[in-house]
Amino acid sequence: MSLYRDEGVVLRTQKLGEADRIVTLLTRRTGLVRAVGKGVRRTKSRFGARLEPFSHVDVQLYTGRTLDVITQAETLRPYGERIVADYARYTAATAMLETAEKVVAVEKDPALRQFLLLIGALRTLGEGVHEPRLVLDAYLLRSLAVAGYAPALGECARCGGAEPRGFAVHAGGAVCGVCRPHGSVNPAPETFGLMAALLGGDWPAADASTERHRSECSGLVAAYLQWHLENGIRSLRLVERS
Repeated sequence: MSLYRDEGVVLRTQKLGEADRIVTLLTRRTGLVRAVGKGVRRTKSRFGARLEPFSHVDVQLYTGRTLDVITQAETLRPYGERIVADYARYTAATAMLETAEKVVAVEKDPALRQFLLLIGALRTLGEGVHEPRLVLDAYLLRSLAVAGYAPALGECARCGGAEPRGFAVHAGGAVCGVCRPHGSVNPAPETFGLMAALLGGDWPAADASTERHRSECSGLVAAYLQWHLENGIRSLRLVERS
């Protein structure tokens, strides 16, 4: 039996048998881990309540034949307490967790930058300083950038020319008038500016944006994300209705 310890964010849980759960975590050192929490659905479980989505936990596990097994869990930061009380924060955070699992994808492949990015986004959501939709879009853009899919924003994705006129998810982002392919859209210049501010962490500029440009930005980010992940993020549909 090989024991190891790590800290992670609970991304998802699934029922297993009568009293167990499969817990999916994004951890600091190990990466994506799926492990069994034995007996955590029982009312007398020692740590069942600590293994809920949005929780930042310190866990001890041992390596099993198919799935690892959680033997201890301690809460480091209960981000869920503030997030679940607000619908806009909850739907944004749910989309973050689903995205994190799909972006990392490969189990036990260390993804420290993705872990730190998710922790920072959940903390920012919990603080309530910025609109949840802005925090979500900033997280999605940065997560894609860390994974190697940063969209071109200030120059054409195809020729590198300045002053892009359109945006095409299948071309890599902003495109000039000469290179723009069929199916591209024409965002407002302010929308390009908002996307650049979110990607670069310029929160004063992002917070000063208008509702029109925020909506346009969210649509482009969602389309770009789902194109590059090649499968849908179901939680985004709830965010769009919020």
